[in-house]
Amino acid sequence: MKNTPLNRRQSLAVLGSTLALPSAVWAQPGWKPTQTINYVIGVAAGGSVDLYARGIKSGLETLNLVNGQTVVADNKPGAGGLLALQQLQRSRGNAHNLGTFHTGSLAGQVTGILKADMREYVPVAMLVEETTLVAVRTDSPFKTAKDLLAALRRDPGSVKIAVAPLKGLNTHLAIAKPLKVAGIDITKLTVVPFRSSADSMSALLGGHVDVVSATGPTVVPMAQAGKVRIIASAAAERGTGPLAGVLTWREQGVAADYVSYNGVLLPPGVDAEQIRFWEQALRQVAASKDWIALVEKSGNKPMFKGYVDSHRYLQEELKATQALVADLGLDAK
Repeated sequence: MKNTPLNRRQSLAVLGSTLALPSAVWAQPGWKPTQTINYVIGVAAGGSVDLYARGIKSGLETLNLVNGQTVVADNKPGAGGLLALQQLQRSRGNAHNLGTFHTGSLAGQVTGILKADMREYVPVAMLVEETTLVAVRTDSPFKTAKDLLAALRRDPGSVKIAVAPLKGLNTHLAIAKPLKVAGIDITKLTVVPFRSSADSMSALLGGHVDVVSATGPTVVPMAQAGKVRIIASAAAERGTGPLAGVLTWREQGVAADYVSYNGVLLPPGVDAEQIRFWEQALRQVAASKDWIALVEKSGNKPMFKGYVDSHRYLQEELKATQALVADLGLDAK
């Protein structure tokens, strides 16, 4: 299954349409939070997953969507996200617990990095469509993706490529896919994993690696500050806002793209009323001006898919990622 990304007009139309729904649709369901909500974030602070989780936390509280309760952001990095998922698993049936849902987790399951089955959890919503970017220092000899490809064709191991938090996850797949399509032997690449994309960016700026593969929240601010140059986007089409001038891989002659999504998980065992509550609350966060501004600031696309579509995506993306990993030769560990 090829996951076709929404264009900007479609994304905002979906968000805007939610505001016109009759008030009865927003009637409080039977369940609502009665205690502090723990939002476990499966990565270290910094990077897109953490940024968006904290944006969701802020939206839930400032829009008064959680019955006056507090949402606690609880970073639990480690084992490719397993520690956070284990904590969510221990909260079975308790909808006062949220977790992060990201395409990278599905990639981790397929490659064997994440020792968990994402199908056991409840993907209640997806709120961001994000693209992965390739960035270099401004003094790098790589002015375009073609320059990078030329160097890798001469010697695939000569360029240090930073990804996070581990090899085999979305930031790795998003650069490995176009490189393989371009004829590079990706088994010989020098791929260096870092604990977070913020750490990988620090390594780039410090001269310890040559290239970073990361998403907009990590890369765009550094590009706007004149510290890095973005040489390729893995999006299927040219971006807008801060990415309006960034060429996609396709625009540079490489027929490949990679799109990932970011959202929210509930623990196993939650009931329909709990799912309904969180789906409606997160729909309102996704339609808020602050949320849209946060997502667009880094060149990503605000969007919303509820439980049914998110569950379908999880099932289909697992199959698609299995095919991609097999094609790239990244065997499960």
